Amino acid sequence: MTRSKNFPYFRLAIVLIAAIAGYTGANATKPLKKTTGAKAAPAQGPLYATRPEAMQFAADMASRRDLDPEWVRSAIGQARYNATVARLMQPATKPFVKNWRVYRSRFIDPIRIEAGRRFWLANRETLERAEKEYGVPADIVVGIIGVETIYGRDTGSFRVMDALSTLAFDFPASHPRAQERSDYFKGELEQFLTQESRKSADPFELKGSYAGAMGMPQFMPSSWVKYAVDFDGDGKVDLWNSPADVIGSVANYFKAYGWQPGMPSYYPVSFDTSRLDMDALMAPDILPTFSVDSFTAKGAVLEGAALEHKGPLALVELLNGPDAPQYVAGTENFYVITRYNWSSYYAMAVLELGREVAQQVKP
Repeated sequence: MTRSKNFPYFRLAIVLIAAIAGYTGANATKPLKKTTGAKAAPAQGPLYATRPEAMQFAADMASRRDLDPEWVRSAIGQARYNATVARLMQPATKPFVKNWRVYRSRFIDPIRIEAGRRFWLANRETLERAEKEYGVPADIVVGIIGVETIYGRDTGSFRVMDALSTLAFDFPASHPRAQERSDYFKGELEQFLTQESRKSADPFELKGSYAGAMGMPQFMPSSWVKYAVDFDGDGKVDLWNSPADVIGSVANYFKAYGWQPGMPSYYPVSFDTSRLDMDALMAPDILPTFSVDSFTAKGAVLEGAALEHKGPLALVELLNGPDAPQYVAGTENFYVITRYNWSSYYAMAVLELGREVAQQVKP
């Protein structure tokens, strides 16, 4: 049975807290452990020790994962509801007008490009080694890290324990997929605590995004477990301070999702309006579905290398607010990028940032 050594005990007046919350279960009198070295974020709600369903989840998780039940109960019990996290997950109340040009301007700017240039030059050999081992080009890896955290400058300020607990037990009920998302974050919370316990680490020391994503590549706990690699060979995985581990882990993520070396991510596309079936072309969204023949039969016009493409294609639409949208023919590799973040706008930002940085470092 695994137990954290860096998460010492202290006794709270838990009986009083539980009584206020109406909780009189068996766990109410158990001691919690004190967190060390973590600063509590402001404007937080009550401890999850007051929530019977959170304490039951802790007990069930400890049993499933063969962890010290007192440590798990103490960790979840000391997490706090974070109203900002819940608010940021609320569905939009006003119609959102997508605008690729505006979205692009957030990520393709001189500051990010210059930071990417320095990152590439400092890690050129590692990027080349990752490309050889995983088949993922350096510009894709560099684009991801730049879009996510500006190469480690902004990895998030929310305590991961608070963020994951809030979204696990208090995901906004107004969200159309509230139960599904709550279940997802319960799984992420379980992965996170399992990992931290087995490292004998204090789970309250780590900070990340409001969704609980961590480190330079903003991996969720489940992605950390599945795809993070020790690419610098020092015996541990560090996605905050080891660029090599970050590079290898991002490349491994893409390989696992089916990245195909040498395949373009997209091709230019135009339309023959005389036979254009836009509804049919847009129906599969960004999932590559059409062969070149079926794609062009519906009025999409391809040229050059695109006509020789062997795999399926998708019509990717990028809206520009009141202006005309832009379109590309997305390949399976374009779709793989959206597995990192389910957005065609995100994928295009990654591609364009990577390309801009590559132009700064390649002769």
